[in-house]
Amino acid sequence: MAYRIPLFDLNFDGREAQAAYDTIQSGWISTGPKNELLEQMFREWWGVSYAVSVTNCTSALHLCALVCGLGPGDEVIVPSLTFAASVNSIRYTGATPVFCDIAGPEHINIDPEEVEKLVSPKTKAVVVVHMAGFPARMDALMTVAKRHNLKVIEDACHGPLSEWKGRKLGTIGDCAAFSFFSNKNISTGEGGMFITNNEEMAQKARLLRSHGMTTMSYQRASGHATTYDILALGYNYRMDDIRAAIAIEQLKKLPDDLEARARVRRRYEELLSGVKGVVVPFKGWGEFASNYIFPIVLTQGDAAYRDAVREKLHAAGVQTSVHYPAVHRFSIYRDFPADLPQTEFVTDHEITLPMYAALTEEQLVFIAETLTEALHG
Repeated sequence: MAYRIPLFDLNFDGREAQAAYDTIQSGWISTGPKNELLEQMFREWWGVSYAVSVTNCTSALHLCALVCGLGPGDEVIVPSLTFAASVNSIRYTGATPVFCDIAGPEHINIDPEEVEKLVSPKTKAVVVVHMAGFPARMDALMTVAKRHNLKVIEDACHGPLSEWKGRKLGTIGDCAAFSFFSNKNISTGEGGMFITNNEEMAQKARLLRSHGMTTMSYQRASGHATTYDILALGYNYRMDDIRAAIAIEQLKKLPDDLEARARVRRRYEELLSGVKGVVVPFKGWGEFASNYIFPIVLTQGDAAYRDAVREKLHAAGVQTSVHYPAVHRFSIYRDFPADLPQTEFVTDHEITLPMYAALTEEQLVFIAETLTEALHG
């Protein structure tokens, strides 16, 4: 159905189309100068030493796992309240995911105290997912990681330019992954970025991104190399220059887009402050955040009740979603032990309301009134 208010609105205009056209006209569309420029922008904007563009966030997460040395016999602590890629990327290496609970409805990120409880002699890393673009409690998590000599992988796909105590998400752990999927803050349809301050990790990620080859096609075509060797069993995780060109234009728009999203969130919080039975995670958060999505958590009922509320919103023309079905409940992960009461409560009671910069006052009031009617009408 065509929704009166969609969940997400693509922030595209003629600039993305022109960038894609110019790249096609240039005669070079695979990984090349546009990817190099995009990587440079990430290094400068995030203040990191290394950035490697890739096909998508899943491949970036896989590279994170590989450069952290994960493999069979290793355990990796990871939240279940995330998209499956955060966990799948661990399994790609043969390592074992250990599901960790979140703090609760008010803070839907991994709980550092629960992480500490799950550390075993086999634990080698922690994957931190910054839900909705709001940071996990990184001070406590980094303290736990340092105490047990654990690598920290930041799944920052929700949080481009979000900050934790003045530091951008993705720059706090050992390495990080970003997403350029169609509904993300930076959208190219598909695409992603790996970042780190560790030179050895960056070199390995760049090598594995392109079949383990010592040089790439653009380097050879530009006369900077004539041959190549293959040093490792790599992958084809390269992003093409058409998508990189689009990402550059999206990145230019990002600061203004995020400022507008912050205004939308503040208005949402005002409108929902008096609605009984609703918790807004991260309410009143003071630091800069990307506001990738706007989740709420119902305090009553069960999953069926939540779904009924969603149906009432849909009938009124308001599109919603759920972020996320808990990964440990999927068939493929049911044999992995998990005692996650907070995660299961949130995944059964969460509703994602529309969030994008162009939402109007009229639309926000309509969403809030429709939600109130659905809950208490």
